[in-house]
Amino acid sequence: MTHPSVPRTTPPAPTPEEVGEQAAAVLREIGRAVVGKRDALELVLLGVLAGGHVLIEDLPGLGKTLLARSFATTLGLDFRRIQFTPDLLPSDVTGASLYDQRTGEMVFHPGPVFTHLLLADEINRTPPKTQAALLEAMAESQVTADGATRPLADPFMVIATANPVEYEGTYSLPEAQLDRFQLRVRMGYLTADDETSMLRNRVGRAAPEAVLDTLAGPADVVAWRAAVERVEIDDDLLGYAVALVNATREHPQISIGASPRGGLALVQLARARALLDGRDFVVPEDMKRLAVPALAHRVSLRPELWVREVSTDDVLGEIVDQVGTPSTRRTAAVPS
Repeated sequence: MTHPSVPRTTPPAPTPEEVGEQAAAVLREIGRAVVGKRDALELVLLGVLAGGHVLIEDLPGLGKTLLARSFATTLGLDFRRIQFTPDLLPSDVTGASLYDQRTGEMVFHPGPVFTHLLLADEINRTPPKTQAALLEAMAESQVTADGATRPLADPFMVIATANPVEYEGTYSLPEAQLDRFQLRVRMGYLTADDETSMLRNRVGRAAPEAVLDTLAGPADVVAWRAAVERVEIDDDLLGYAVALVNATREHPQISIGASPRGGLALVQLARARALLDGRDFVVPEDMKRLAVPALAHRVSLRPELWVREVSTDDVLGEIVDQVGTPSTRRTAAVPS
């Protein structure tokens, strides 16, 4: 006797409230290892939700590598790390075909880019040729080698760390590479209280790092990203994003403004921000909070401003203050 096959049921898509609760749990867990950096953790998580890549640019020793590794552990993602050095070759990133003596054929050996979360550590310590090896992977989630195109894992994201350009032995990232990063994060030094708490935690656990629990998996991250696509955004907010991007192109202190990819990044990050707060709609404050992280690394200042130590963050902050914020009938719930 044959039994009818039972149709497979697709699990229901998570609601904004569910994604917000799950994301909050992830932030709390990672906060056990990365102390006092809630804003930076939220920005990186927004990059995860929005399906983008994250550039963490700051001084050495501030926990950038720990942050990336903690996200991989808590999200249950396969993790690989590349230490970028001046002698690193493109094939060290993407992989290469090697001769197999047993079969007499060339066999492709995947590089570390074939993973869920790739940490490109100190990416600006390697020449532009090797930096460019990541461009196709970051833009199209695939690698082309020896005439064959190979897809990367789903989800796939790059978290890259970079030292300030004033440091010896660094190469400036090309504009095309910077534009592939959805947002740039700066961590900064801990406050005295947070640094004391970090030291106390280290002494108390009698181990170099906190052992984190895995709270999700690759399928969860894919589902969260699908939920971001269901977040509504009104036309006036799309116009606001365009106005912010256009303002970078017209500002007298900026020589190269943000590309259209900057507007796309800002919109997706704002939708992810709404989801993180448990909402299915975007409000103007979402964009205002994310304009600097999403756009500042995409613009180039006029050379004379470097002498005056004016930063792109400063100029983008002025633009956000100057561009009129649209009014909306929707308002975000104020936390109690």
